[in-house]
Amino acid sequence: QVQLTESGGGSVQPGGSLRLSCAATGMIDNRKCMAWFRQGPGKEREGVAAIYTNGGGTLYADSVKGRFTLSQDNSKNMAYLEMSSLKHEDTAMYYCAADSQCILSLQVYTWQVSDFDYWGQGTQVTVSS
Repeated sequence: QVQLTESGGGSVQPGGSLRLSCAATGMIDNRKCMAWFRQGPGKEREGVAAIYTNGGGTLYADSVKGRFTLSQDNSKNMAYLEMSSLKHEDTAMYYCAADSQCILSLQVYTWQVSDFDYWGQGTQVTVSS
């Protein structure tokens, strides 16, 4: 089992920045990738970005390309989502996820919750003026 714990959420004005963190504990060698999803009010959970633990390759949803950056520190078993130029529509609960296989489509919008074995509890991001 892999346990994931998110932190770093909060309230920010449009155009602002936040950094989310995801700490992985447990059977961390089971992680082939770590990802972030988000779920806005009244919306389905959607993929945001993923990073492969071996090699660091990344994938991003079109809606966040150029604004969000996903990185990792494997020595600390951490993943970080740097979010800038935040918009109202980025308001959501953000979830960290990990998977032992990570067979992911390049089309991030097709990712499903069932594609990932492990999930955190989420951290809220609110973008409001």
